Amino acid sequence: MDEAIRAGTVEVVGHGGDRIQAYFAAPLESESRPGMVVIHHMPGLDRQTKETVRRLAAQGYFAVSPNLYWREAPGAEPDDAAAAVRARGGVPDERLVGDVGGAADFLRAQPLASGKVGVIGYCSGGRQAVLAACHLPLQAAVDCYGAFVVGHPPEGFPMAISNLVGLLPRLRCPLLGLFGEEDQHPSPAETSELDSLLTSHAKEHDFRTYPGAGHAFFAVDRPSYRPEAAVDGWGRIFAFLGRTLEG
Repeated sequence: MDEAIRAGTVEVVGHGGDRIQAYFAAPLESESRPGMVVIHHMPGLDRQTKETVRRLAAQGYFAVSPNLYWREAPGAEPDDAAAAVRARGGVPDERLVGDVGGAADFLRAQPLASGKVGVIGYCSGGRQAVLAACHLPLQAAVDCYGAFVVGHPPEGFPMAISNLVGLLPRLRCPLLGLFGEEDQHPSPAETSELDSLLTSHAKEHDFRTYPGAGHAFFAVDRPSYRPEAAVDGWGRIFAFLGRTLEG
C-alpha cells in the first residue's frame, strides 16, 4: 500500500446547517475506499487528533475530524477552545450527532468514496462515538475508553452529560471497545456492565481490556501511554475496520 496522503483544513456542514472547521486526510491512491470520522477528545482538535486522522488515511481511509468547539471558539488554540466549551457544560448530544452526521456526509461525497463510514473516538469522544452510532447510519464504531456510556459522572464533573443506557437498543453497527484495566472512567465494572447490556440487546461488539493500562493509553505524549496496549489496539482497530468497512 502506498502511504502517501494529502491533509489539511476543510469545512463541513454540521448540526443546524452550521459550517464548521474540520481536519481531513486522504490517500493519494485512486481507488474506492471507505471513510472514518474521528471524534476528538476533550482537549479538542489537537496535534494528537490530527495524527490519528493522518494515520487512518495512510492506512487507506478517507478520514475527517470535525472541530466540535468551532462555534464557541473559532480559530482558538485547542486548550482555549476546550476551556470555553467546558465552561458551557460541553457539547450538547444533539449537536454532536449533527456534526458527526455532517462529517460522514462529507466523506460520502468524496470522489471514489465507497459509501461506507465508521466512527472512532477517544475519552469523551469514545462516548460520543457510541452516541453517534445509536443515531446515524454508520457501518462501524470504535470506542476508546469512553466514559459514561454507562454509569454516572461524579459530583462536580464539569460536563453536563448523561449515560447512554437508554439508547443502546438502537445501536446501528458493530462496536469495538478498547479499555484500560486501571481506568476509573470507565472502570472495568462499567465496561463489564456495557458488555452485558449489549449482549442482552443482541448487539455485535468486541471488547478488550488491557492489564497495566489506564486512561489514554494511546496518547504517545502522555505518561499514560502504554506501547504494548496501543500497538495491539491499533492492530485490533484495523482488523475490525477491514471486516466492517472493507469486507
